[in-house]
Amino acid sequence: MKKLTERQEALVNAITGEANGDIRAAMDIAGYSKNTNIREAIAPIKDEVIEAATLMVAMYAPKAAAGLTGVITDPSALGARNIVSAAKEVLDRAGVVKKETLEVKGAEGGIFILPPKQETE
Repeated sequence: MKKLTERQEALVNAITGEANGDIRAAMDIAGYSKNTNIREAIAPIKDEVIEAATLMVAMYAPKAAAGLTGVITDPSALGARNIVSAAKEVLDRAGVVKKETLEVKGAEGGIFILPPKQETE
């Protein structure tokens, strides 16, 4: 991970914190000029912003899980369908619900039977 300036670090923290995803608000909090283009501020720290967003999704995974279990407890709750849909999306993105695994077996795992070769003249 590259070394960020104080202002860049403040921007990343503000995006996932106080600004709650609003980049312009985060830039104001971090002390960027109103004239600074959003692209100019974000481009050098793109990877850090993506990592922070991933962490933010992971931080909301328990809340999403609690929402799901709340709907199970009270399925008639107002907005239950929306809660389930939103919780499912958060949990999927956090890797909690859908975990795709790929099992690779060695040579002992199976046999391929191929048709006989046809002779060509």
